[in-house]
Amino acid sequence: MEEALHDIPLYREFALLDTGMTRLPDESTILRFRHLLEAHELSTRMLATVNEILQAKGLMLKAGSAVDATLIPAPNSTKKPGTRDPEMRQTQKGGSWYFGMKAHIGVDVESGLVHTVKCTPANVHDITVAHELLHGKEKVAFADAGYVGIEKRGETGSVQWYVAMRPGKRNKLDKKKRLDRIYNKIERLKAGVRAKVEHPFRVLKCQFGYLKARYRGLAKNTAHIETQFALANLWMARKMM
Repeated sequence: MEEALHDIPLYREFALLDTGMTRLPDESTILRFRHLLEAHELSTRMLATVNEILQAKGLMLKAGSAVDATLIPAPNSTKKPGTRDPEMRQTQKGGSWYFGMKAHIGVDVESGLVHTVKCTPANVHDITVAHELLHGKEKVAFADAGYVGIEKRGETGSVQWYVAMRPGKRNKLDKKKRLDRIYNKIERLKAGVRAKVEHPFRVLKCQFGYLKARYRGLAKNTAHIETQFALANLWMARKMM
């Protein structure tokens, strides 16, 4: 960042460092600033502020949410004892093992903009965090097959859940039967709405290049991810605004 501020005038303009500055912030100053953001949990407030602006412009509604989670790998080197991040955990997905954390998000089903972010170790099941991803004003919620049974849990209140059918069960549907064709059409409709939750993950990983945990510890990485999703909301809303 120190080099970028020196080399790119647009960055200096964005950070209000372009006029009257005799000395740009060095690496240590930027590092201390990041620690202040983490200590005062300002990343959560930044995401909330961005969403207030977007909601005031009519880009975020409160009718429904879609929830999902993605794995964020962390360095898993074990050449030296105790070098792995003690706050990260290991989990299995699709027959492969991953070490790191999970980013859980709740998004607005109309715009696909992120309203809630929660980060946990990778071994925490998606369904246990689902109730924390709702803002409390939605009437419906959409989720993939990993959330089957969520409607039986009391934490989510009176929200009407639309959860995807498990792939194995859907593959057994007989398209020649009228009832099965209806079930399959319902699943396609649910998938079309639920796909909105994948867009922020694509922006995070493809546009922003966030493919692995950058820091040691869950709190630091959570602050980073919340900031990234605040920026992702602005990036996704740029054409609508």
